[in-house]
Amino acid sequence: MNTPGSASAESWPDEVFDVFKRTNVQMMGYVPDAGHTRLINRCRDDADIEDVVLTTEEEGIGLIAGGWLGGKRGVLLMQSSGVGNCVNTLSLQMIARFPLPILVTMRGEYAEFNPWQIPMGSITEASLKLCNFQVYRANAPEEVPELVEAALDMAYNSDIGTAVLLSQSLIGRKKWVRE
Repeated sequence: MNTPGSASAESWPDEVFDVFKRTNVQMMGYVPDAGHTRLINRCRDDADIEDVVLTTEEEGIGLIAGGWLGGKRGVLLMQSSGVGNCVNTLSLQMIARFPLPILVTMRGEYAEFNPWQIPMGSITEASLKLCNFQVYRANAPEEVPELVEAALDMAYNSDIGTAVLLSQSLIGRKKWVRE
């Protein structure tokens, strides 16, 4: 394992998984996403973390709320476009006051090839802040583990919503492949 702050472009998902284990994350909800693939696979392979594939991101908010009521710490993984799908449902966190940590892979920024990703990507952070989320942004691999651990600690200790935005430059350039 790398020491804190030493994450590389390849290792930060492994270090985030280690943070999940240290902070006792027991459940993870996600819509499949290339930017989260390694982290998703690490959680799926761990018998202590229940992984739940969602059909849409807003289902994850109810999943994490229900998990918390049942005594489980959860985390929600999504893409920035998924935040747009959740705006109405995010109000559940504000009213019910439960920890809702979200890791968001960003689209619509660095070298984006899909113009449909740009509008939501440009307002993801502002949207989350309007919903009273504490928002952190990781632009470099070495920032990711510490920001994720801080967001989890803040969410679980304060019953608030937190989000870590994983920049598109961190995830890497998306490429459109034409057959």
